[in-house]
Amino acid sequence: MSALRLRSLVLVLCAASLAGCSGGKPGAATAPATSSMTVTVAAPVRQAVAREVVASGSVAAWQEMSLGVELAGLRVSQVLVEVGSRVSAGQPLVLLDRRTLEVQARQAEASLAQARASLELARAQSARGDSLLEQKLISTANFDELRANLGKAAAQLAAAEAERDSSVLRLGFATLRAPYAGIVSGRSVQPGQVVSAGAELLRLIRGGRLEWRAEVSESDLPRIQPGAAVQLRGPTGETVEGRIRAVSPAIDPQTRTALIYADLPAPGSLRAGMFAEGRLGVGTADVVVLPRQSVVFRDGYPYVFVIGKESRVAQRRIEVGQSTGAQVEIRSGVAADESVVVRGAGFLGDGDLVKVVAGS
Repeated sequence: MSALRLRSLVLVLCAASLAGCSGGKPGAATAPATSSMTVTVAAPVRQAVAREVVASGSVAAWQEMSLGVELAGLRVSQVLVEVGSRVSAGQPLVLLDRRTLEVQARQAEASLAQARASLELARAQSARGDSLLEQKLISTANFDELRANLGKAAAQLAAAEAERDSSVLRLGFATLRAPYAGIVSGRSVQPGQVVSAGAELLRLIRGGRLEWRAEVSESDLPRIQPGAAVQLRGPTGETVEGRIRAVSPAIDPQTRTALIYADLPAPGSLRAGMFAEGRLGVGTADVVVLPRQSVVFRDGYPYVFVIGKESRVAQRRIEVGQSTGAQVEIRSGVAADESVVVRGAGFLGDGDLVKVVAGS
């Protein structure tokens, strides 16, 4: 074999080898497949759910009374109750120094006795005047004077009786008594204090009765009726039952809300002045629901992800209603025949490719 033929054979073999190498990588020019997220889906379902109105309000006394005395310038001798004391109707609460009033009462009794004696004397003189007038031993003018003295004595007796009654009344005012049974909620008096008429000494929650006052929107107002049950959550987590006592007939034109009042027969740990959230049952309704997990909030708005063509999702803004357990009411935005992403919805974006698997 000549050198020229040998060189030609080597070139042919090299070309064949290069061709074989390039043919051994058929997938080198193919783009990798796009990755997808594994999700579960659910369809909207219609079911009956309990309707309720959620409102926030404050706990207050049903009637809180300001208690004081009708006397001025007397010193407090004793305060018989503390804040939180339960009292019965007529129970003494505050005692004032009675010495001055007792002296005035004795003076009134003495004046009354004197007036009675004067009336007896005037009656006797008038009776003698009748006899003397019949015998023509006194003049008609003298007889008229005796009769006038009788009337004057009777009037003085009435005035003395009124003064005696007034002194007894003032003596009674020296003891501040509970007008109703209830709980003392405030105290602004101390022994030794000189009181003035009408000044507040104590505050009393009548009957210890509390109520819950809350504002509800005008759209919810027609669904709330007196007698409806309300559930409040106490500060320790317990549920406190209440009953709607009254619904305000007027709506605030600024806030478009109205007040509702609920009696709390057993307030538990709730106290006047506390803030509490309440839930009012207002019947049932047939609504469309989805799992709560399927709803995501972005920029303050609720969204769901609906499965579209080629397993790509479309972000859909919706309107949600009341939540009940693991379900949430869907008022608009999703059709009944659409599939909505449940698990994994919080990690998706509009147009993402997903792989649907059976829910666990």
